[in-house]
Amino acid sequence: MEASLSPALILVTGAAGKTGQSIIKSLVRCGLPVRALVRGAHQVELVKSLGARDIVSGDLESPEDYRRAAAGVKAIYHICPNVHPREKEIGRIAIEAARKMGVPRFVYHSVLHPQSEKMPHHWQKLRVEEMLFESALNFTILQPAVYMQNILGSRESLFKEGVYPVPYPLGTRLSLVDLEDVAEVAANILKDSGHDRAIYELSGREAPTQTEVASAITRIIGRPVRAKQLPIDSWRRAAGVSDPGEYRIETLVAMFKYYASYGLQGNGNLLTWLLGRPPTSLDTFLTRELRNTGGI
Repeated sequence: MEASLSPALILVTGAAGKTGQSIIKSLVRCGLPVRALVRGAHQVELVKSLGARDIVSGDLESPEDYRRAAAGVKAIYHICPNVHPREKEIGRIAIEAARKMGVPRFVYHSVLHPQSEKMPHHWQKLRVEEMLFESALNFTILQPAVYMQNILGSRESLFKEGVYPVPYPLGTRLSLVDLEDVAEVAANILKDSGHDRAIYELSGREAPTQTEVASAITRIIGRPVRAKQLPIDSWRRAAGVSDPGEYRIETLVAMFKYYASYGLQGNGNLLTWLLGRPPTSLDTFLTRELRNTGGI
């Protein structure tokens, strides 16, 4: 990689979400000053506690708010809220704001295999990537695999019931990546030159079945855990109680059906190169998050 650039203010959107928080922490660790764009006042203290130097409250769907957030920054790290029905439109707003405000660098947080039209939120990200190709911006696109952190959503079930529930067949193979590795890469490419117009697939080296994930959890926490397939209708009913957004639920159902038919597997070579080390293994992640934190 080429010589480091001098630190400059970086705008992170979607800053209060799981991905945004991890990106902010990684940038701050590298001495890169962050401006965070958040939706509500209740998120201001959260991103401030992570080390964000400057905070803007605004709506990603407002061109005026996005331009205001982008004023004077040297780079944008664009994260759209997860499974957002208007990701393509928000991407257009972000790209236009970057162009109008003269932002030198634009990093887009996309997804592994956005070419998969059967997954609507992947397909929307591909449309944003297409707009970037035509934008004349200096862009970098990151395409992370399934986060290992998603396993932690079942933490209570793992420890109380010994069950790892998934809404697709137990033989489904999914490439996994530690979000902290993704955030480290984000900081690396924003502090270094040489990444303009690059598209990086960020996948760990493992693509375990769901049974293999449960076996790894058993090995790490020292108590039996079995994988259990949830019927899609059961998952849909449970999701509707906590998240009534129909687009989000049906889009995730489409993703689960895609996983059931095809899995989602990538290659770990690019992530290894970008990190300068092997990606975090599933065992290392589980040890850090489950064994060393006392479980639930």
